[in-house]
Amino acid sequence: MVLIGDRSPAFPASGRRQTEDAGPPARSRRTRRWVRPIALAALISLFAVELVIGWPALAAAMSHLSAPRPGWLVVALAAEVVAMAAYGRMQQFLLRSAGLRVRAYRNVAVAYAAHSLNETLPGGPAFSTRFNYQQMRRFGATPAVAAWCIALSGILSTAALALVTALGALASAQRPQWYGLVGLAVTIGLVIYGVRLVNRRPGIVHPPVRWVLARINRWRRRPADDGFAQVREVVGQLGAARLTPCNGAAAATFAILNWALDALCLWVCLRAVTDEPIGANQVLLAFCAAMAAGTITIVPGGLGVIDSALTLGLIGGGINPATAIAAVVLYRIISFGFIIGAGWITWLLIRRRHPVTVTPTM
Repeated sequence: MVLIGDRSPAFPASGRRQTEDAGPPARSRRTRRWVRPIALAALISLFAVELVIGWPALAAAMSHLSAPRPGWLVVALAAEVVAMAAYGRMQQFLLRSAGLRVRAYRNVAVAYAAHSLNETLPGGPAFSTRFNYQQMRRFGATPAVAAWCIALSGILSTAALALVTALGALASAQRPQWYGLVGLAVTIGLVIYGVRLVNRRPGIVHPPVRWVLARINRWRRRPADDGFAQVREVVGQLGAARLTPCNGAAAATFAILNWALDALCLWVCLRAVTDEPIGANQVLLAFCAAMAAGTITIVPGGLGVIDSALTLGLIGGGINPATAIAAVVLYRIISFGFIIGAGWITWLLIRRRHPVTVTPTM
């Protein structure tokens, strides 16, 4: 019994403390219950706005699209599917260089989902990178290895596009920008050499890191070695990433196949809508120019930018304007509509099977 005026607790102190501690998690669960519907509604609203904005251009372009030949249409679809699989295989070989044996279909699924995030959301590269990082951590990669794999994937993909562009220019009797290719080759070589050097002699980075941290911490008014333990841990994790010549060559080959098969899809789309003779060189140059233009736009999926660049490039190569528009519309239906739709379905399946993601902390 508790007397009036008695200041002793009616329940044990431990019980009250457990009740108080249960408050924030309960409120957090209620908050998360509301966040998901709001985020889903915002995503649907975003897609609706994009559809309304792009519908006039899409409707005008669709009017130029006649019935494509089914055989060529199937080949174009297959080329795009295999192109996405090639990107997933590239990341598989990079993870394999760190000792991680991940099945190909899991890497391909992540490639589809990450591509959809990258192409359809504002600030898509940030969402795509975060998703890639979380999935690689789920595969067993350390934070440093996951970050290294994502960075090297981007470098290899950029270098592969530059190489495909150079090959197209050479085939068209044009002069490619060799200094750009040399710069990319040197960058890739330095990254690989740097990682291999750190693997063999991890202590080589300690003196310069200590020097930099000391000056940063002096400005932050922190101890000189603050943060050095975390850096040393990251360097130790990078020791698992040993990119052998075999894995490196395989990853580079799949990076090139990713772009080459994507360009093949565009050429096949042209074959699906016309019997006119079409030079592969002009198609390849138009494709590479459009993909390069798409990397500097803030519009999700490069809507309007890539389409215009492809159409103008094909027309400049001597292709009839109506044929060029029809082929570009068909190509974008496959590469943007079908592939991204499949990617979002894949993303939902991954989220359903693995709702708890890895927190990206060191």
